[in-house]
Amino acid sequence: MTKTFLKLTAASVALCAGLSAANAETLRWARAGDSLTLDPHAQNEGPTHTLAHQMYEPLLQRDMEAQIIPALATSWEPTEDPTVWEFKLREGVKFHGGEDFTADDVVFSFKRAMMPTSAMKELLNSIKDVRKVDDYTVHFETDGPNPLLPNNMTNLFIMDSGWATDNGCEAPQDIANGGDNPCVRAVNGTGAFVLESRKQDSETILKQNPNYWGKGEFPLEVTEIIYTPIQEGATRVSALLSGEVDLIQDVPVQDLPIVERTDGLKLNTAAQNRTIFFGMNQGADDLASDTVDGKNPLADNRVREAMNIALNRDAIKKIVMRDQSAPTGVIMPPFVNGWTEALDGYPEYDVAKAKALMEEAGYGDGFGLTLNCPNDRYVNDEGICQAAVGMLGQIGVKVNLDAKPKAQHFPLIQNKETDFYMLGWGVPTFDSEYIFNFLTHTTTDKLGSWNATGYSNPDLDAKIKSLASETDQEVRNATIAEIWDTVKSENLYLPIHNQVLNWGMADKINFAVQPEDQPHFKFLTFN
Repeated sequence: MTKTFLKLTAASVALCAGLSAANAETLRWARAGDSLTLDPHAQNEGPTHTLAHQMYEPLLQRDMEAQIIPALATSWEPTEDPTVWEFKLREGVKFHGGEDFTADDVVFSFKRAMMPTSAMKELLNSIKDVRKVDDYTVHFETDGPNPLLPNNMTNLFIMDSGWATDNGCEAPQDIANGGDNPCVRAVNGTGAFVLESRKQDSETILKQNPNYWGKGEFPLEVTEIIYTPIQEGATRVSALLSGEVDLIQDVPVQDLPIVERTDGLKLNTAAQNRTIFFGMNQGADDLASDTVDGKNPLADNRVREAMNIALNRDAIKKIVMRDQSAPTGVIMPPFVNGWTEALDGYPEYDVAKAKALMEEAGYGDGFGLTLNCPNDRYVNDEGICQAAVGMLGQIGVKVNLDAKPKAQHFPLIQNKETDFYMLGWGVPTFDSEYIFNFLTHTTTDKLGSWNATGYSNPDLDAKIKSLASETDQEVRNATIAEIWDTVKSENLYLPIHNQVLNWGMADKINFAVQPEDQPHFKFLTFN
């Protein structure tokens, strides 16, 4: 441990000691899976961002209604040059270690987030340069006018440049390849809570930051957070029922009635800005996990279409999800610009038609394939995969299910080491471009990092790139529609449903469900 880390830890203890124990209100919080890392630019994943939001801050954030509000920036607007945005920064802000927040930290953090090992770089692919104008003004120069640039900043956290450099964290952790750096385990942010202790996959304790700039702007009634990941759903619910925890984000659908009717508890529900789907490796000449030698059955669109219509989404909704999902035919929730009812429509479940397509494609006898699935990330993720195994078996696709914790599952997708996989995707920008940049564009050093399908279409790539600088909204939306038409006709992904969020909590808590599944605890109040 370096001297700077020791200094930060001592400072945190001293700050937290200043909180009055008589006024302390501890929140005991649990969810299915832990944050994957404390490095704020290493992983683009919901629970990882959720924990980071308590300690780090972006320039702009989404509140509990998912509206963009100021955070470390107080104003933002294009300059006379439409390719340059000016952000005015909040003055008087201190990092947890006592350092002043300035434009140097913003420039450092954004350039760090644009590095090859960053999982956030697709959000910043239109940025040509980030420049300090003065200590509290930053200019972002983009490759053409980018009216949606602020939408891309709500999960891009600001680090103290000196602290990060002193501790060897100049570049983000290369999480897909098992990389490491000291900032994986330590935090020096400006947020409402300070890291007190952390045991990965076991317990993280945060204390309120008594020097937080947001005092008077946010309720800040929570003075301590004890965060415990509990993978097993029944155990998680038992902890809520017994009073061991005060709030759980992932109430299993089968336990919703129990939570609802238990005295002292309540259930808050909302549609989530997230779609669950399956991806298929259609780009490889041959697959590693299938039973077909010398060719790739998923490269044939007739096979992909057969698999799509063999998935009974209504049965998944009714039986697996207990009606807590919204079946869909597109990997885009209704919150997102580009969504239409027509795109949302999903194909009719038709085993006979699917079998005919398999026969036509030359796979009337079927084939075997491995499905990689997480078991601690999405609502009933393994249950959905188990249902899909049975459904695909009816058309001769004999699926071997390999379910793993998300920490082992996600690197398979990022490293393109899976042939068939489950993924869920939220859209923090509320715009289709975000989906295309990560999931549809050809994989390059800047884009397509989560596109494990092997799909590559230069014409589509050009259309995707044009979205970052198109200022005519009608033209831009027409391009978005064209891209979605291609994605659907190619059966690039197999959409399943949009998630519904259910948070269970003690009835002393006042806390609405946030559409991105991001509980910002500085907003929470108690009765």
